[in-house]
Amino acid sequence: MNWYLHVLKNYATFSGRARRKEYWMFFLFNVLISLGLGVLDVVAGTYSVEYETGFFSGLYSLLVLIPGIAVGVRRLHDTNRSGWWILISLIPIIGVLVLFVFMCLDSQPGTNRFGVNPKEAASQTLPAVETDRFIS
Repeated sequence: MNWYLHVLKNYATFSGRARRKEYWMFFLFNVLISLGLGVLDVVAGTYSVEYETGFFSGLYSLLVLIPGIAVGVRRLHDTNRSGWWILISLIPIIGVLVLFVFMCLDSQPGTNRFGVNPKEAASQTLPAVETDRFIS
């Protein structure tokens, strides 16, 4: 849940890098929340067959549109690609598959033109684990 909230806190931050975990956890929570709101729309009678969406799920989709694009751009930056690659998803089938592969790729090690690797930055902030040393 912290990853989801982290993306929402960086609502419109298109610079920097995002780890795979950050992107996919945001994606997972989006799917779960959307399913829940879809059920709520059907139960509340706010689902429209004509528009194929409901009031609550439609409103939620609008609210997370910009954070979803922003985390996608940061994820592409993590693989050392321009954020404009997100537009490849507009190509039917092939574009979505290419973007899916890009989102699944590992981070580029070290610093790239978009910033420091978030994995390395996170590991540097963790406290060192001390081990007991016994002399035999």
